[in-house]
Amino acid sequence: MSHVLLATHPAKAVPELVATAPSQVFTWDITKLAGPEKGICFHAYVIIDIFSRYVVGYTVERAESAERAEELIRETIERNGIVPETVHADRSTSMTSKKVSQLLIDLGVTRSHSKPKVSNDNPYGEAHFRTTKYTPDFPERFDSPAHAREWFDAFIAYYNHQHRHSGIGPHTPASVHFGTADEIRDQRAVTLAEAYQRHPERFAKRPQPPEIPEQAWINDPSRRAEPAQQGS
Repeated sequence: MSHVLLATHPAKAVPELVATAPSQVFTWDITKLAGPEKGICFHAYVIIDIFSRYVVGYTVERAESAERAEELIRETIERNGIVPETVHADRSTSMTSKKVSQLLIDLGVTRSHSKPKVSNDNPYGEAHFRTTKYTPDFPERFDSPAHAREWFDAFIAYYNHQHRHSGIGPHTPASVHFGTADEIRDQRAVTLAEAYQRHPERFAKRPQPPEIPEQAWINDPSRRAEPAQQGS
């Protein structure tokens, strides 16, 4: 009896990534933006630091491109001033391209990718795009890449420096990324203590400002059975 050997491929491992400070793990994703008419769309690339939720790099292009992705990642890392330990992404053509892979290899950065056909391995990008598209002034359609870039410039500035993120305290991503969040939390604690001293009857217990999480995970193994709650 003859035997046929079938080629088998090991299952892709679930990525388990943890950051305990800014600039350790970046994640990036691309979303489509509706253009001026049906059938035309633009592509927004966004790179996020998972610990601080700070958008460290972004662009809007007419198409998804490995060349533009490589340029954006390189420019972002140079501007950040610290090379991350890991860069995580989904498995689109540009994300797994040789150009992007070679850049990360040259920089000594670990490459991480979501499992095939799994959407929740990139929760920070998913949450960010959800927040973006539910913003009240998010355009139903963009007239041009220039229009989309102008809108994203304003939105990312707001998101990084004014938006108080539910997953980090709530602090702004910039405050956590650049190390001012602890000082701000101390100031909040003083304000709450003074309020408690003046009117203790208004509080069930002595109030404390929320803690700033010490870790940010993609697929925390201790919470594998729980749904992802990244906040936005």
